[in-house]
Amino acid sequence: MIASDDLNSQRFYHGTKADLKSGDLIVPGYHSNFGKRKKATYVYLTATLDAATWGAELALGEGSGKIYIVEPTGPIEDDPNLTDKKYPGNPTKSYRSRNPLRVTGAVMDWQGHSPEQIKAMKDNLERLRQLGVEAIED
Repeated sequence: MIASDDLNSQRFYHGTKADLKSGDLIVPGYHSNFGKRKKATYVYLTATLDAATWGAELALGEGSGKIYIVEPTGPIEDDPNLTDKKYPGNPTKSYRSRNPLRVTGAVMDWQGHSPEQIKAMKDNLERLRQLGVEAIED
């Protein structure tokens, strides 16, 4: 778990294709954008704009990706999907919570990845799916 003092000094983001507004809550229980798309036990957030950009670009659904500024309403923990063996030490500053995230604003001027980078990431995710590697560990 992350200490509450660390939460107060940190800005967090959530990338998605959902249309949200300030005050909305992002809650667990919806189908995940990744893996087998089972109902997510957690909601995910990051302290880096790059990781939020990937979330916005890779999210399922119609329309363009969006990045929201969020605040956790409860404890958060390192996201083991990215931090255990993939990126030790959590350089992506990726977290998850069983509690809702409150939308406090939106990032309007974010820069997306190149089409080549997005294709490479999607190809890699498909390769992992075919190998039976689950992208989300709840």
